[in-house]
Order: sequence, then C-alpha cells, then structure tokens
Amino acid sequence: MSYKTALIIGAGVGISASLARALSREGLKVGLVGRSPAKLQDLAAETGASVFSADASDPAAVSQLFKDVDSRIGEIDVVVYNPGMRAHGPVADIDPLAVRDAIAVTAFGGFLAVQEAAKRMIPRKRGAILLTGATASIKGFALSSAFAMGKFALRGLAQSAARELGPKGIHVAHFIIDGGVRSARHPDPTERPDSTLNPDSIAQTYIDVLRQPRDAWSFEVEVRPWVETF
Repeated sequence: MSYKTALIIGAGVGISASLARALSREGLKVGLVGRSPAKLQDLAAETGASVFSADASDPAAVSQLFKDVDSRIGEIDVVVYNPGMRAHGPVADIDPLAVRDAIAVTAFGGFLAVQEAAKRMIPRKRGAILLTGATASIKGFALSSAFAMGKFALRGLAQSAARELGPKGIHVAHFIIDGGVRSARHPDPTERPDSTLNPDSIAQTYIDVLRQPRDAWSFEVEVRPWVETF
C-alpha cells in the first residue's frame, strides 16, 4: 500500500476498531478520534495509534483536530469518516432538535472532515477519503427519518467530492454497510449463522479499496452477508 498515515474519525468498537487494526498491520501510522479518548486507550495500545478528541459536528473543533494531527502524526494520507447519530421515532413526534443534532453528526461532520482533508491533499495530488454509509444511505426506514436524511446526505457528499477530487488525485469512496454488524452484544443468531457482517471482513474491504490502482478506482462499495436474500 502506498499510504503511510490514516485518521479514523468516529473510532470505537466494531468497524472502526477492525479498520484501525488492519491499517496498523499494513504499516500505517493511525490516529483515532472520538469524543471519549479514555475508551480508545486499549485500542491505541494494541495498534500503536495516537488518540484525539473532537466533536465531529463543530467546525472549530474539526479544524483544530486536523492541526493537532498535522503536528503529532504529520501529513495524513487516508481520512475515514465513521460517525453516525440516530434519532429514532415517528416523524409526527420526534424532537426536531434531536433530528438536527443527528444530521449534524452524520452529514455535516462528514463535510467538515472532507473539507479539511481536501485542503491538505489537493496540493499533494494524492490521498484517500473513505465515508461509511449504511442501508439507510439508499433506503429510508419507518421511524428512522433522521438517520436516513443524514446518510442520504453523506452519500451525496461522497458523489460530489469524488467527481471533484478524483481528477485531482484523491480517491473518494463510499461504503454501504448493508446489514447488521456482528459484535459481542449482537452476535450471529444461532438460527441464521453468517447473517451479520464480520467487522474484520468489512475492514478488509476498505483495505482492498485503498489498494486499487487509480485507473480503476471504485467510488461505491456495497457489502452484505452472503446469505442475504435481497
């Protein structure tokens, strides 16, 4: 892999933790960003990563985050945006402020990260920006309007940024995680083995995209369990 450094915004358990381990195994220097740095210490110790704290929806905080990363890690080759916030409930009853906050984290925060990454990558004419989507990126479910709005917006951002930044040497890719992600709290159902997505397998897909030659870049990758009936 040609990349040497990576920043994962919205780090925690699941996909982001698996990706941090995968990137570390590839030899990349990794930065982990979360609202609660204490929760990232074990993962940081395992991967040799640096830990940062920031509110992904706050422009000033994101700007300062990238300055801190510049100082501690150096030029960032890969930026991964993973945060998402849900505000569950009927459209007639849900708190509008909760919806605003959910969209701010899921979509506006993605824009802030892409903007700061682009400022640094455009002069170097290289880099990768990976945005984590969900089934809600292409399908709005009942009682999940806020999450759907945020993920639809993030996908639109990815499409626009890919068309703008691709010719400048920056690989923008959007990942639709179309299914439940396996974890200790949410293991595979015994009656439906392999019906959830292994986060390590998802992380491998990110790594595979980062290895793509630029004359055959993927913009969007959709991953789902092999037993999916569609």
